[in-house]
Amino acid sequence: MKQHTIVIIGGGTAGIMVAAQLKRADKNLDIAIVEPSDKHYYQPAWTLVGAGDFKMEDTIRKEADYIPKGVTWIKDFATALHPEKNTIATKATGDISYEYLVVAPGLVMNIEGLPGLKEGLEKGNVCSNYTDPEHTWEVLKNFKGGNAVFTQPTTPIKCGGAPQKIMYLAEDYFRKNGLRDKTNVVFATPGSVIFGVKEFARTLNSIITERDIIFKTYYSPVRIDAEKNIIYYQYSEPGQNACVVTEDNKLNEEIIGTSEIAMPYDMLHIAPPQQAPDFIRHSSIVHTEGNNKGWVNVDINTLQNPDFPNVFALGDVAALPTAKTGAAIRKQAPVVADNLLHMITSNNLGAKKYEGYSSCPLITGYGKMVLAEFKYNNVRDSDKLLSTFFDTTKELWPMWILKKYGLPYLYWNQMLRGKM
Repeated sequence: MKQHTIVIIGGGTAGIMVAAQLKRADKNLDIAIVEPSDKHYYQPAWTLVGAGDFKMEDTIRKEADYIPKGVTWIKDFATALHPEKNTIATKATGDISYEYLVVAPGLVMNIEGLPGLKEGLEKGNVCSNYTDPEHTWEVLKNFKGGNAVFTQPTTPIKCGGAPQKIMYLAEDYFRKNGLRDKTNVVFATPGSVIFGVKEFARTLNSIITERDIIFKTYYSPVRIDAEKNIIYYQYSEPGQNACVVTEDNKLNEEIIGTSEIAMPYDMLHIAPPQQAPDFIRHSSIVHTEGNNKGWVNVDINTLQNPDFPNVFALGDVAALPTAKTGAAIRKQAPVVADNLLHMITSNNLGAKKYEGYSSCPLITGYGKMVLAEFKYNNVRDSDKLLSTFFDTTKELWPMWILKKYGLPYLYWNQMLRGKM
């Protein structure tokens, strides 16, 4: 059986960052990363790929180039966790034992979780930046008018703002290409607001009004009829026992029964339902009930599992009341690394705490972006230096430049190298 002091499951943003920061602190640490893929993806740029403003190949690099020096790369799939025995199982390598475990495998797309989605994605007018942003760009270019519907599931998703980012870009694309007058741009969400942080919501609500975007709240997608080009929603407004559609009904929605709405589409962009990988969901380190069911149970400040003190989790797989983003990981990784270093030397946790920071670079059109930064309880948490020079609650061209050029550079050259 292979043995390592620290085993990290996942070689994505979270796993690489923790490994790099640990190695920078102590180059002699015995660390292994379990990661099956030989490619590393910069997924935040996929929104721009879907809008034809970034090349897909520029979001992909070799995983081997970012495994920190001195870290053992076990190129394999984790298949089960046995925290009571301090071991994990893998597909080909067998069991691996650890003194400390970092769980960071990300999440997976549950395409089967929404009936009809698989069939829809195989057609020419249903797309998702989460699975194939290049196809999104093809759908956008081929669109000739009608209902352009953008929506998201009831499950937690990575980068909760992404479904509306591509909506804003598509709306801008339609204007630039003479399609706007013949297009209904629809954003339908299971939620009740466009964004949870009021300072940024004010700007987004103004944009929606000014650009005549149809905003539907309490719309939870339940199935897709790919043959008829119809998406069905469960209407779930609290206290309402019947759903309604607007009086003019220019979308040609149809009420089914008392709580379901059929919406025809000519283009549909959707974030698929998402969940933790199976080997995580079937383990003993997850929540077993409530909204966090199936996600790794951790203290929201220390990122330590309450049942197994030598197990930590971060990134998309962790049950944390904040957005699942790379920006969140940038603040989580130093906490996990610090805690591990203290656990190894003194069996105590370090002083660093994660306060829920996350960021959503809300692209609102070509050349425009609102930089939404926040922490737990939807409290604005904007960078003090940036806020000195810019009002980041507004649409700004410099924030677009940061998104397209600055953030990718920082990701590849600073974050993954353990320097920030």
